[in-house]
Amino acid sequence: MEQVRRDFESVASSWDSNPTRLQIAHDVAAAIMREVRLSPQMDVLDYGCGTGLVAMQLQPHVKSVCGADSSPAMLEVLKDKIATLQLDNVGTQLVDFERGAHATGQYDLIVSSMVTHHVPDTAALLKEWMRLLKPQGRIAFADLDTEDGAFHGDNTGVFHLGFDRTRLRELLLAAGFDEVRDTTATVVRKEVEGRPRDFPIFLIAARRR
Repeated sequence: MEQVRRDFESVASSWDSNPTRLQIAHDVAAAIMREVRLSPQMDVLDYGCGTGLVAMQLQPHVKSVCGADSSPAMLEVLKDKIATLQLDNVGTQLVDFERGAHATGQYDLIVSSMVTHHVPDTAALLKEWMRLLKPQGRIAFADLDTEDGAFHGDNTGVFHLGFDRTRLRELLLAAGFDEVRDTTATVVRKEVEGRPRDFPIFLIAARRR
């Protein structure tokens, strides 16, 4: 039986109106630029790009950015941004590797923000990223530290309640990555049952061996 997924199609048009999402994307992009030396020769893949909130911040600093996502509606929002700003170094791909729709191309850097917890098999996702990287290519992905499910509230389509950084390091090393390092990209404060709670979001960077 196929696992239940979150419906991103119906929320795509209003996705960018959420200030928490905008702040996460801003902070994650800033963390990526601190942890990875971007260059005008670099081809970047934003995996699970949504409406391109991270991709659009990286694009001025690199040769190209491809936004890949499994939601056509999210990609349409990104395409509108590309057209409005007349960008010639940003493209899109409709991908869904769990259903056989794999991304194409080879990239110097793969980035991802708040996507990994929506993918049941983390090891398979790392293997997919490895396939798409150029030799010595890098990944930089952000997600929640281990939590109790309160971050989303509705955990439909959430297959991991955050991640243990040590366990992710082990998975990365097993998948063929090295130079693994982690940092806290941002901390999101949310009201949970009438009380403020802090939810740290990490950024892990690694290099393809």
